[in-house]
Amino acid sequence: MTQLSSIGAGVFSDLSVNKPATPPSFSTLDTAAEFQALYATEIESVAGTPAANTFLRVKNVREFPAMGTPANIVNVPIYGSKTSSQVQGQADAPSMEITINYVATEWAAGTLLGDMVGDGAQHVFRFTLLNSEPTGSGATKYASTAGGVGSVENSQYYWIGKIEALLVNPQLTDANTATVTITVQSKFFGSFTST
Repeated sequence: MTQLSSIGAGVFSDLSVNKPATPPSFSTLDTAAEFQALYATEIESVAGTPAANTFLRVKNVREFPAMGTPANIVNVPIYGSKTSSQVQGQADAPSMEITINYVATEWAAGTLLGDMVGDGAQHVFRFTLLNSEPTGSGATKYASTAGGVGSVENSQYYWIGKIEALLVNPQLTDANTATVTITVQSKFFGSFTST
């Protein structure tokens, strides 16, 4: 398929994190093919075994934040002028807070996702904007391949970051939620597409 070409709700959008047995060399990652190769086979957080080119999906996402590098505009007052000038500064790397419907078994101590929280290790993250569900099945349904997310229109963004915190929000009248905080350690790469 191609990049998204029509207006639609990103209901099937996906956040995944690469979980190899040995981390890749982050300094050499910069092309679509290099990033997409890291997302070949999905493994489960509870009983999955990390291997080359495996990834975990962050499931049950309730709300995604804005994706991308924020603008850093500085207003500069000019003496005698009715308006300020604006100059571009250097944008700070953002942190992201993703709200999920909390399923404790996915994030418990001893699970792959649970053990990534606050471990200080860098990982490659992928956000895939999807307006429809991939048609594949099994461990390659959300892979960055033609049979995975490439089976539908998709736009993918990659970055290097860390899962810093997990804050559980107990609810008495709705589903329990949690806030997952991810810090961004690189620039954003993309948007790429799997075809």
